[in-house]
Amino acid sequence: MTLQSLADKLEINELLARYCHALDLGDWQAFAALFTPDAALDFTAFGGPKGTPAQLQAFFAPILGGLKAYQHTVSTVVIELQGDCAKARSAAMVPMTRLDAEGREQTFMSGLWYEDELVRTGLGWQIKARTQVRSWAAALA
Repeated sequence: MTLQSLADKLEINELLARYCHALDLGDWQAFAALFTPDAALDFTAFGGPKGTPAQLQAFFAPILGGLKAYQHTVSTVVIELQGDCAKARSAAMVPMTRLDAEGREQTFMSGLWYEDELVRTGLGWQIKARTQVRSWAAALA
């Protein structure tokens, strides 16, 4: 492994983490900066859209705004570098808490995989394509 490949993998891991932070902070400007202008996203595995980052933002914003709490996480990242392109697969868990009609907290968990295509741009590594793959979902008591 070269120093460049180590640096690339570190930058890609940071990119994947910034995705989670942008969502959790509702920082839509930072969210948009993660993607190439022609990025194609497929979030149909959990009922989301297939389209652009702007379409994904329009889908996410009202859902996240209606929750009491949520936290996006990624782990077990595997990255295959191919010059200025890369493929990554990472596991994600997303707990989401809402209030029911009586004001009690209800928490739901989703487990999924992200399968990404990434490219090195003048702005650094960005996501060119992302597919969400469903693994599991559960409601916690």
